[in-house]
Amino acid sequence: MTTFDQGHALVVGVGADLPNTVDDAIGIAKILQDPARCAYPPDQVHLLTGEEATRAAILAALDDLSSIQSPTSNPLTVIVYFSGHGYQVTSPTGEFYYLLPHGHDLNRLYQTCISGAEFTDRLRAIPAQKLLLLLDCCHAGGVGAPYDGGAKAPGLQMAKSPLPPEAQGLLAEGSGRVLVASSQEDELSYAGRPYSAFTLALIESLCGAGVSKKDGYVRVADLALHARQMVPGRTKDRQHPVLHFEQADNFVLAHYAGGETQPKGLPFTVEPEIEPEPGAWTLIEQHGQINIAGDVSGQVAVGGEGPVIQFGNVSGGQITVGEKANNRTEMTTCPSCGHRLRAGARFCNRCGAPTDFR
Repeated sequence: MTTFDQGHALVVGVGADLPNTVDDAIGIAKILQDPARCAYPPDQVHLLTGEEATRAAILAALDDLSSIQSPTSNPLTVIVYFSGHGYQVTSPTGEFYYLLPHGHDLNRLYQTCISGAEFTDRLRAIPAQKLLLLLDCCHAGGVGAPYDGGAKAPGLQMAKSPLPPEAQGLLAEGSGRVLVASSQEDELSYAGRPYSAFTLALIESLCGAGVSKKDGYVRVADLALHARQMVPGRTKDRQHPVLHFEQADNFVLAHYAGGETQPKGLPFTVEPEIEPEPGAWTLIEQHGQINIAGDVSGQVAVGGEGPVIQFGNVSGGQITVGEKANNRTEMTTCPSCGHRLRAGARFCNRCGAPTDFR
């Protein structure tokens, strides 16, 4: 095995009302640290999730990246991954972009959130010759959602937005900077098990899926193009990752097989599933209460006693509370790759091909 010594990463999953972002961040960090795959030195991957993903901690971690000494033999490569809410905020004093870390306060946005300007300034200070920014910021729910208590910031208009406008300007300043956003401006991100549609595609690519050269390295175009191919197929063509490449070259991000050339596949055996609608699987356990947020289609079963259940709009299915869920599901196969699928699936969750089932 060969380590990718020039690789550093900051991986953030904010959690709170988006528990899937914690799973996604852990998944990205693990694959980067996996000696049989990306082979980043473990101490060069900084993971912040849930209560650790505060404004102060995120900014401090970005400052740490700015102090890294570039190796003499290979160009420094840095990946910054953020999964949480991102908003374009309109106030009486102007328009601003904010990333919402854990513990944010809508009445104190400037003090408790991270503006697009300061986030970009921190990125600009990183001395990496190769910098990849991965943003998954358009999740269902958030400000004003039922499980957020319907809270809204007085005097502010807040709209979900996939990336800070300031970050796009950063791309034009150098040849080694790339930004990939999980979705277009008017779309939401689809969560899943064990990972969201976007993160699943990233992890697949980092394991060697879709690489253009079987030389042991995954390049930035491999990752971006694989996400753009797979995510729409897994989300009924309703989520489309956006690549901002500008002047960047197609630089190497990591090993995909620990320095070997034969991909080792995914490091988990569980069958990936993507939620039918954004927010459909968001379960929050808070103060003895379970909330199901978003539009839900299909069947939702919650066993056990006692919790209060809150639902979004439910259509075309059944909600069962307090009874044992029936885990038996009719299966069929993908006509393209032969993969086993749930009956009625419109797209294959492995190859992304349409099934043409009626």
